[in-house]
Amino acid sequence: MRHRPSIAVVAAAGALTLILTGCVPNGTGSRTGASSIGVKASDTGCELSASTAPSGPITFTIENSGSDVTELEILAEDRLQIVGEKENVGPGTTPSYVVQLEPGTYYTSCKPGMVGSGVGESKLVVTDSGVAVNANASDTKLVAQAVTNYVSYAKDQVGELVTDTAAFVAAYESGDSAVAKSLYPGARSHYERIEPLAEKFPELDTPMDIREADLSAGDPWTGWHRIEKDLWPPASGYTTLTAAQRTTLGDALVGDTNKLYSLLHDPSFSVSLSDVSNGAIALMDEVAAGKITGEEEIWSHTDLWDFQANIEGARIAFQNVRGIAEGKGASGRKLVGQIDADFETLAATLGQYGSIEAGYRLYGELGSAQIRELSDQVNALAEPLSRLTAVVLK
Repeated sequence: MRHRPSIAVVAAAGALTLILTGCVPNGTGSRTGASSIGVKASDTGCELSASTAPSGPITFTIENSGSDVTELEILAEDRLQIVGEKENVGPGTTPSYVVQLEPGTYYTSCKPGMVGSGVGESKLVVTDSGVAVNANASDTKLVAQAVTNYVSYAKDQVGELVTDTAAFVAAYESGDSAVAKSLYPGARSHYERIEPLAEKFPELDTPMDIREADLSAGDPWTGWHRIEKDLWPPASGYTTLTAAQRTTLGDALVGDTNKLYSLLHDPSFSVSLSDVSNGAIALMDEVAAGKITGEEEIWSHTDLWDFQANIEGARIAFQNVRGIAEGKGASGRKLVGQIDADFETLAATLGQYGSIEAGYRLYGELGSAQIRELSDQVNALAEPLSRLTAVVLK
């Protein structure tokens, strides 16, 4: 679930965005050969430099002149399904985001604070470029395999999510808090591995995964983190939920999980190559913006389970497109080698603190130097990973 960083994190997120993406000038003729559209984001607007673009890879360069972190959201013609998004665009930063769009009508908007409704909605018409993306035979085969494998992985994960969520909710609703606590982080791991796909369905992602800090006044609070607070309540000022209230919450979570399963298993569900590579990038952004700060699991402090699941999901997405990246010449092979090495370094460091199966240390038990080491390694991996989509869509 994407969330609004605290005031303390916004500045860091802005700095991190610069580290991850660098500043890319507006205009066509980028290093990837993709069409380019400038986005002027502010507290009240989200202006595109063009209202049309040819199909294929399109680079959005987002200039945030607002006072708050924002995100660019690209919606399909129905204005419901998210086909692309770039989160954590800090004030004063100018990151780029590459997404592959088929011919059709899309709508873009920005979300200051990354919550609520978007501002500055613009219509974007993507015309048929007449040029097939990844047209050579070997690339076409690799693209089809990457997409098929990633969808299969997502279906597998959401299937396990259904089973593990049901077991977790059964324990919670029965009042067996000890068992529910033990099942909570492992069940959530399946969701965290495929979070970018879940976020394509905000009508489910929000009620399932929203944090208390991200609620607007009067919003109902449901999902994982509402149950988390009830299992790990504050020391004072909190009233434990009744059995009926637990049943209502648990049944809703199970129902939404089953709906997500159905959506990902629907024959019409598909992803693009950019969804796969951008999924890897988005998952590392999740770690950098939320997990590393300890804000995601504020009551249970099981952040390292989420941390590991996001990294695993990112690595799977990357592995599905690595062959394509390697086929883009020496620069692609060099990028793959760097990403491989950085994944290994981060995995080794995180492995010192446990595993999803055996359990991790609670996040509050880590010292500032240990958190800094993890943060530095996340940043080191996120930088080359942020260039992955531009390479695979060449």
